[in-house]
Amino acid sequence: MRLECNNLNFTYPDSKVAVINNLSFLMEKPGFKALFGPSGAGKTSLAKMIANPGFRADGRIITENIDTILYSYNLERLPGWSSAGKHLNKVTSPEKQPLKERLIEIFELNDVLNSRYSQLSMGQQNRMNLIRYLLQDFNLLILDESLANVDEKLRETIILAIKELFSNKMFLYISHNLMEVSKFCSQILVFGKPSGNKGCFMTQGQDCKKGYDLDKEKLDITMLEIMNAF
Repeated sequence: MRLECNNLNFTYPDSKVAVINNLSFLMEKPGFKALFGPSGAGKTSLAKMIANPGFRADGRIITENIDTILYSYNLERLPGWSSAGKHLNKVTSPEKQPLKERLIEIFELNDVLNSRYSQLSMGQQNRMNLIRYLLQDFNLLILDESLANVDEKLRETIILAIKELFSNKMFLYISHNLMEVSKFCSQILVFGKPSGNKGCFMTQGQDCKKGYDLDKEKLDITMLEIMNAF
């Protein structure tokens, strides 16, 4: 499984400033990878280029053993008049019913299945929406702040469970939580501040899994390396 980008360039119409400028990187193997950087640095633009061929500009995006790419983002909303449980039932095939039940339990959503989607908190809506994507067939799932408004402890539980249940899938995780991406992702593409004329670079995260023994010294080194980009 391989995601490779070569000499990517992208500028929005009516703008003279490139959002993505001559970007090249390689991500390999299943697991959690990350895009990390300040707002406006180009993380979401890159994610959309990867997920949608029509969004691409100059350069090449190569995918190997990645046939289906899905893109989930934290502001995505579903019709509010239908119950949360019905939204999940619509996208769940018979063979994935056990997986649906397991995810609902892990994501702590059993108590809101009969509630209208519009009645859920933002964190509950984001969790419900992420389950919808996890129940579909995919090779690469992009999570663009998909766990925003979820408390830290539950977010960690969810990430570790996803890594265990979907160990043969690739995830591209976009978050502003420095410790989180450093702790749970194997590769981190760091975006420097555009105004500081700093480019992107790849660094290694701790890739912690269930039952992990965290090396705090290595975690601190990773976080410090990333912070130096700003």
